[in-house]
Amino acid sequence: MKSFIAFIREQGVVGFAIGFILGGAVSKLVASLVGDIINPFVGLILGFAGGLKAQSFTIWSAKIMWGNFVANLIDFIIIALVVYYGFVLLGLTRFDKKKE
Repeated sequence: MKSFIAFIREQGVVGFAIGFILGGAVSKLVASLVGDIINPFVGLILGFAGGLKAQSFTIWSAKIMWGNFVANLIDFIIIALVVYYGFVLLGLTRFDKKKE
């Protein structure tokens, strides 16, 4: 049992698992926050009242969906912040073995 616990501590499995679980658990909430609250405000600030995700431009026959990219970038940043601060605030860093 000691070798199993040592393996988990050395490989950072706990941190990885917690990040994975928290990321999955909050994804719908964060997607709603970004899609329903943040993106409309960003769209208003940038002058796109119709929605940020719908913004695009066309080069020849290619449609570049830059608004969708920005919306997904905002989504990623919020998820990363929630996972990081959730990990730190819960004090789960104590489970990781310190590097020597």
